[in-house]
Amino acid sequence: RSEKEVKLQQALFDVDIRGRQLKGWTNELIWGDNKLILSSLKNGPLRQEIQEQGGIKLIYIDPPFDVGADFSMNIEIGDPSKGGQVEEFTKRPNVLEELAYRDTWGKGADSFIAMIYERLSLMHDLLAEDGSIYVHCDWRVNSYIRLALDEIFGKDNFSNEIAWHYSGWNKQLNTSFEKRHDSIFFYRKSAESVFNSYFEPWTSKEEYIKARKQKINKDENGREYVLSDAGGGKRIKRYLDEVMQQGVVVDDVWDIDKLNNSAIEGAGYPTQKPEILLERIIKASSNDGDIVADFFAGSGTTLSVAEKLGRKWIGSDLGKFSIHTTRKRMIGVQRELAKAGKDFRAFEILNLGKYERQLFVGINPNLREDDKQKQIAQKEKDFIALVLSAYKAESFDGFKTFHGKKNSRLVAIGPINLPVSRLFVDAVITEAVEKQITKVDVLAFEFEMGLFPNIQEEAKDKGIDLALKYIPRDVFDKRAIEKNQVVFHDVSYIEVKPIVKKGMVAVELTDFSVFYNQDSIKEVEESLKAGGKKLVVENGQIIKISKDKDGIVVRETLTKKWTDWIDYWAVDFNFESKKEVVRVPKKEATQIKLDGSTNPTQANLLEYEEVWTGDYVFENEWQDFRTK
Repeated sequence: RSEKEVKLQQALFDVDIRGRQLKGWTNELIWGDNKLILSSLKNGPLRQEIQEQGGIKLIYIDPPFDVGADFSMNIEIGDPSKGGQVEEFTKRPNVLEELAYRDTWGKGADSFIAMIYERLSLMHDLLAEDGSIYVHCDWRVNSYIRLALDEIFGKDNFSNEIAWHYSGWNKQLNTSFEKRHDSIFFYRKSAESVFNSYFEPWTSKEEYIKARKQKINKDENGREYVLSDAGGGKRIKRYLDEVMQQGVVVDDVWDIDKLNNSAIEGAGYPTQKPEILLERIIKASSNDGDIVADFFAGSGTTLSVAEKLGRKWIGSDLGKFSIHTTRKRMIGVQRELAKAGKDFRAFEILNLGKYERQLFVGINPNLREDDKQKQIAQKEKDFIALVLSAYKAESFDGFKTFHGKKNSRLVAIGPINLPVSRLFVDAVITEAVEKQITKVDVLAFEFEMGLFPNIQEEAKDKGIDLALKYIPRDVFDKRAIEKNQVVFHDVSYIEVKPIVKKGMVAVELTDFSVFYNQDSIKEVEESLKAGGKKLVVENGQIIKISKDKDGIVVRETLTKKWTDWIDYWAVDFNFESKKEVVRVPKKEATQIKLDGSTNPTQANLLEYEEVWTGDYVFENEWQDFRTK
């Protein structure tokens, strides 16, 4: 048990002696598909707030340009500082991430081009007129991306192809030179785009002399200087200490090492870029207080550097691991800035709301609209039938939100392409109340962050036993369904115990139930080669399966206690203090009719009003996380 004394609703930082949390703009970290996020930012109520802040001045993206990569993450299990052995567990992508990857690379470069072109077009619309974009890639896709950027931003707005050169072990190749650089394409939105020359300090006097090949002179006081050409046959005296301090203007070849495994800034994320790389970009193409965005946020490097440099930021990613990693990282940055007496901004984590249902389910874009809708309906019908079969539930009609029945419980199934949202579950509860249904199961691949346990408590107050269960990837395996091997597990939950002592509160975590599964112990034991080992997750326990040279199998449970699963935690001591308020359209936009005698007039913007959702915002002012 870890116990700290905390005053009721104490702020995370002591603002009297440390850095201030700035008011006004709140930085945004958004979980979901960036195509939908970009559309929402472009057309939704947040667009006005972005415009009021001067618009997005800089976008940096590092899309998944490695066709051989996927969304798998390597996670270290064990604590070497306590004498424990470290094992590496490869967590596979969830279904939403896997479908997104399949959409990105399923048809090779063609599908990648389609994916990136749509998103670059939306980013172009979101950028301020004096904004810039940097797109990170390598030899696999740089030619495709360059063509897309030329078409969307215009060839005249191309600024640089930056070569990020990094060191590594030289290999002797038979057919080519060693590939040792990435490309970063830099495009402006217009000629007015922000650009600040970036200077790199000289590391030594010898480096300067070697590069400039200038003679060093001394004045009467012994101060060293060089003579530089000032044009027109004139020469100017420049003192060496001033020249060294000013540094040299950086060109478009950047020698910056990749992060190694022991780097202090390392977040354990496979595609993480060094902060100095993003520092150059952010300093060059934005100013203090500008909004910087990264819609493939990964480990949050762009957002971390933006915060440290006093920029506002927006970040998004489809991966839950990315959002979790970035959240921890940004909390650490805030604490670092606060300790140094520097200002910082609050950030919030957002989910997306309602979306088009066809995005991930592979609808043929060339079909007529009527045929598209028919195909969508058929695919949804097939998906629901598949899940009901795996869940051993019977299908029936006559309900708005329910799809089947298992014993005495009605079953509602979330979409294949999106996390189940608060709106979805609210609709299920509403229909259950109307039709006096008391037992309900909601099945989904993912659930919106912050959905439970509040939603279950609300359902209980209305007389409904609501169970939320994860749909396993095994539903797509016919053999698993036939063998009754598909298991739907409840969502994870925590148990806590509040301890109040003389106006002070301690919150003790007493249990954390996890039901995550990955791989089958039986199948791994059968397929494992002699001398091999593999980590498996079964019912929330990480188990190492080893097979010696004689074929004898040994199982070892690595998660010794429930706290091994806890990586981040937060407490809101006054949960109902802040209502969740959203902006919704007040009335539809109107289009002025043209009769040929008037100039074309653009449609009026939507008017919005603020509405309370009935829920409250979880304020994670008191929070902590595991560092390793």
